[in-house]
Parts: sequence; C-alpha cells; structure tokens
Amino acid sequence: MADAAEVVAALVDAASPTRWWALVPNERGALAARAAGINAITVTISASEAYSQKNTRMSIDAALEQLRALCAPLAGEATVDVVVSCAFGSPFDDVHTVSEVAQLVDRVRAVGPLDITLADTTGAATPRRVRHVLDAVGVDIGVHLHDSRGTALTNALTAYEFGVRRFDCSVGGLGGSPFAPGAGGNLATEDFVLVLEDMGIHTGVEQSVLREASLLAAELVGHAVPSRVAAAGPLPDFDSSL
Repeated sequence: MADAAEVVAALVDAASPTRWWALVPNERGALAARAAGINAITVTISASEAYSQKNTRMSIDAALEQLRALCAPLAGEATVDVVVSCAFGSPFDDVHTVSEVAQLVDRVRAVGPLDITLADTTGAATPRRVRHVLDAVGVDIGVHLHDSRGTALTNALTAYEFGVRRFDCSVGGLGGSPFAPGAGGNLATEDFVLVLEDMGIHTGVEQSVLREASLLAAELVGHAVPSRVAAAGPLPDFDSSL
C-alpha cells in the first residue's frame, strides 16, 4: 500500500459522480483515503481470530476498537462498509457456528449506522450455510463470495432469492487473500450478470463492455482469468418459452 496515494491521485476525479471505494486497515488509512477524495471506505473485521491476526495483526476486539475510532471522523463524510470475513467458515477451523457470526454482526451494528458485508473468504459457503447465516443476521447486508470450491454463483443466487440485493464481485473473477489458505478468486461480475439478465433481472450493467473489461484484465495480469464468460463468451439467442 506504499503507493496508494499515487494510485488514487491518478484515478479519482472529484467532479465525477462516481463512488470511489478504498479498503483500509485502520483509522490512519481511512483519514488518508478521505483526504485523497475517496468517498466510501471498506474495513475488514474477521469472525476468525486467527485470520484477523494474520490479515491485520489485530485481535477481533482491537479491530472493533479501530472501527469505532475511524467512524467518528468520517461520520456524514463517507460511507463505511464493514466486511465480516470468514462468515461461513474459517480456514483455521475456529468459526464453528452461525451464532458466532451473528454475535459479531451485532457488535458491528452497535458501533453505528454502517453497511455490513458477509465475506466467504475461502469459498466455504454453500446454499445451506448461506440460508442459515442470512436467517440469523437478516438480508439488509451485502455478500462477498469467493469461488474456491466452485460454489460462488449458486451461493449468490441463493442469497438473491433470500432477499440480498448487494453483491461484491470482481471483473474476471480476480481476487483472493494471501492470508487465507486455499482462497480462490471472487465471483466473476460477468458470470453473475449474465445469469441475472437471463433470469429477467435487470442489472444496469452492459454485458459486452463488461466482457471487454474482463479480457483487458487478463491482458494486464498476463494470464487467463477464472471467469467462465470471459472464456466462453455471451449466451447464444434462445427462446425458452413454449
């Protein structure tokens, strides 16, 4: 993150209506992002104590204290989304029940009016786990899914049918955490958009431009991206009515 300020300076146009997001580890990062023109902040808190230590070198309790500290100066100035990592299971086998996740979500909500996103950090979620966690915490949240075990798309559809309307995806399916053993990439934006549009659910995302972005991502990283749509292309025309 040493050159984060230079990256932001090259991207952010204060006159643009675009919402710019930055992932920050602490209060210092949040203030620096806001000063650079970022108007939406993502903060990670893990349901797994082991992952929290590896990812941010903080305990869960310390991460919550940092959240309280950074929210105070940002009140009314920026959107804050708290991502709860390992919300469907931990690679360190230290998140075993839905109630553990629900209790952490309650502690985050007690901090203030924040957005909350449940993250499947290593692709441990299944439709059953998604339904049970959402039943415990409600659907006024976002979902951040990884495709380590090939379940991200079906988990996203399960969450959508349950009532969730905010999803983290990534162009090409890029992503993953170096601190989570076995973590795969994120759910590919183009894969999810293709299925939603075919179901008659309007996303407002232009699929052809999205696929161009995915192919550009593959060029930039120097290898094929995980996205199925990037590889196979758009759906052929087919009238499924009888």
